[in-house]
Amino acid sequence: MFCILVVIGITQPRGTSIRVWCFLYLAIAAVFDGLVVVALLYQHVDLTQMLLGVSAGAATGLGLHVTHHIFEEGESSKSSSGKK
Repeated sequence: MFCILVVIGITQPRGTSIRVWCFLYLAIAAVFDGLVVVALLYQHVDLTQMLLGVSAGAATGLGLHVTHHIFEEGESSKSSSGKK
């Protein structure tokens, strides 16, 4: 999952518009949720293990995305405090 997020861009769109980028994130989430339902309904152990790994990759991607925003906020705070 982390690799998929890297390809489409974790913090900003890579080669696409922001709208398409958001739809890609939404599609990835919908497919993931569908697979979770299937894994739970059919008690499929291998699929459950794969989804556990995918969710870890998604969490890593989200963590990097949030880190990007933390650095942006830090930079904007420094520049706005320097203007006062």
